[in-house]
Amino acid sequence: MSSFRFIHSADLHLGSPFQGLAAKDAAIAELFIEASRKAFSALVDQAVERKVDFFIVAGDVYDGDWKDNKIGLFFNREVARLERAGIPVFLLKGNHDAESVITRTITLPKNVSEFPVNKPGTFRLEQLKVALHGQGFAERSASENLALAYPKPEPGWFNIGVLHTSLTGREPHAPYAPCSVEDLRSRGYDYWALGHVHDFEVVSSDPLVIFPGNLQGRSIREQGAKGAVLVTVEDGRVTHERIITDSARFAELAVGIEPDADIPAILRRIENALDDVVERMEGRPLALRIRLTGMSRFRHEVVARAEDFRDEVQAACHRSHEDIWLEKLDMRLEPETNGTRIATDMLGLEGLIPVAGFPAELLADANAKIAEITARLPGGIGAGELALGDDAEALLAEARDLLLARAARD
Repeated sequence: MSSFRFIHSADLHLGSPFQGLAAKDAAIAELFIEASRKAFSALVDQAVERKVDFFIVAGDVYDGDWKDNKIGLFFNREVARLERAGIPVFLLKGNHDAESVITRTITLPKNVSEFPVNKPGTFRLEQLKVALHGQGFAERSASENLALAYPKPEPGWFNIGVLHTSLTGREPHAPYAPCSVEDLRSRGYDYWALGHVHDFEVVSSDPLVIFPGNLQGRSIREQGAKGAVLVTVEDGRVTHERIITDSARFAELAVGIEPDADIPAILRRIENALDDVVERMEGRPLALRIRLTGMSRFRHEVVARAEDFRDEVQAACHRSHEDIWLEKLDMRLEPETNGTRIATDMLGLEGLIPVAGFPAELLADANAKIAEITARLPGGIGAGELALGDDAEALLAEARDLLLARAARD
């Protein structure tokens, strides 16, 4: 068996709108949108520099249907670079770029081979004795086990299965093309190039089954280093290494607050806790969610000055590093009981505002209002489930806390 190297990538999600960031700061959202493109360009750079023999994309090149041809033109430009370097590309459609989803097209270079969507197909690299087997998505949802219909391996060749799947389940990813590792193993292939799950995972070592993860984190749920996998085959022995491509990251930071810490003391505590975060950035811009926990005598003051306090926290982030951007300030401070209940009782607010939970009718009204606001947002920003950054219950809780805090202060 000949020796060769290939790149296994998946979940590029070109054109992802970064809804939550866009609602907070359009400039930061644009930085992350550009990061998605930079990540793919960086991977193409690596493929050319390392002179890989072929390049796999295991689904979800795009994030959904295009508004215009810019995204398609960008992808065409990058894979054309691979064509000029003599590197073939094997492309499989995932749920986000299924045949029923993407309505626009750009003619791709001749080095791009696309797996069929109505049944499994096989591409052969005669010189390398490599056979690639795969089936893309015809529809956004694929509930059947596609792997079991994949063809038998080519005898004496290196066989690769390409599949966009959740396997037996990977929350929060939708259960598409469900199958087990045993189903994959039953096909007798040497390597499985999977897509759909956005975290890097070596699912099995015999045969090697890998989720490379996505190339660039897109929300606070997608933290840490992101990239693809370089696979090397020498005399039948298969090894792999990660290629990190992301140029911006998401992270969370939990900061515990002492009961007697005033606002300047809270800010100092946050700033001190940022040292570890700076190391994790590895020189990349960072969208950071900070969660404040603990009991605080100054909670009402913090909540009453919420907007100014958030700006102070952002300033603390910038004192630690110029490229730390506050994605969200998650306030989970609990008030001290002394004085708080008396103040609200005197104002008659305790019985009017629910302290925990909200009536179903109120939540329904709030959801209707959120839907109305979302529909008026600029294109792309309201495309996600939480276009305003939080669900109705979280937004109502924030409004309740602000009202009670200001009432207590006044």
